[in-house]
Amino acid sequence: MVDVRMNGERTAPTLEAVAERAGVSRSTVSRVINGSPKVTPEARRAVESAIAELGYVPNLAARSLASRRSHSIALVIPEDTSRFFSDPYFAEVIEGVAEYLARSPYTLTLLVASETDPGRTSRYLQGGGVDGALVLSTHRDDRSYVALAGRIPLVFSGRPMSPHGDDAVIVDVDNAAAGRIATQVLVDRGRRNIATIAGPQDMAAGIDRLAGWREALEAAGLTPGVVEEGDFTPSGGAAAIVRLLDRDPTIDGLFVASAQMASGALEIMKQRGIVVPRDVSVTSIDNDRFAAESDPPLTTIEQPTQLQGQTIAETLVRLIEGRPIERVKILDVTLIERESV
Repeated sequence: MVDVRMNGERTAPTLEAVAERAGVSRSTVSRVINGSPKVTPEARRAVESAIAELGYVPNLAARSLASRRSHSIALVIPEDTSRFFSDPYFAEVIEGVAEYLARSPYTLTLLVASETDPGRTSRYLQGGGVDGALVLSTHRDDRSYVALAGRIPLVFSGRPMSPHGDDAVIVDVDNAAAGRIATQVLVDRGRRNIATIAGPQDMAAGIDRLAGWREALEAAGLTPGVVEEGDFTPSGGAAAIVRLLDRDPTIDGLFVASAQMASGALEIMKQRGIVVPRDVSVTSIDNDRFAAESDPPLTTIEQPTQLQGQTIAETLVRLIEGRPIERVKILDVTLIERESV
């Protein structure tokens, strides 16, 4: 860091000093600091190098007063802390959000908000402390957050389950396609009595994945098998497979709506002497440690979770700054083949 002095006393480096060191205009430095795309890569590198050499720190307080922005973004996760800390999905999405915001002037505030008091979270979001919010893992009762869309910039990661959600800004993965592809793998392996452990039916992901399962079976001319609902956790999958096998022990194919639930189901199937994939072929969704470390490792559908995080962050920043956005953006999924089929 360069020691900048005036009358023998060290002073904080200014925007002008950065511009002079980088050999660019003051406005170019400002655009780099504010994350504007209207800067050449060469100019950006020169400004970033000058900032590092001079130890320049933007005056966020002054910028906030001038722009009436806090330069803070809230990431709201309406889940219990136990699920938040145990589910790799959240960590990967947050990593994508943080990666994008690291290149912007915005900081991230994380709110793990159980639905015991959604009004408290809503009041905080409207209090002026954040410029906008990202909402992950929405449930059917999250209407309070959808209602905020007309009051603050708001982007949902996943389709909100609300009658007022048609105008929401959404970034989602193609959950119906995920269910169809995972089920088609079972059909292609010659399985004919294909059951499913569905995700929670108060969440769009759970509903859409179940719909994809049905669509694939109907397209193949097969009658859908037994359906049991789980909660996207290993214990939920274990409980669901017990109920499912008690209803129909003759299944030869199983689509599970998350790898966590599938890992729990595999343990119960092993205890009952069911060999996967000899007796039952199994597919799931999520290419996480639960999929890779299950016995056998799961054929699964990979969601682009980090890309999803980056995309919701970029969409929200564009929304805050009044730039064009896609109101609904759906990301593709990828089949990962392993030994469970």
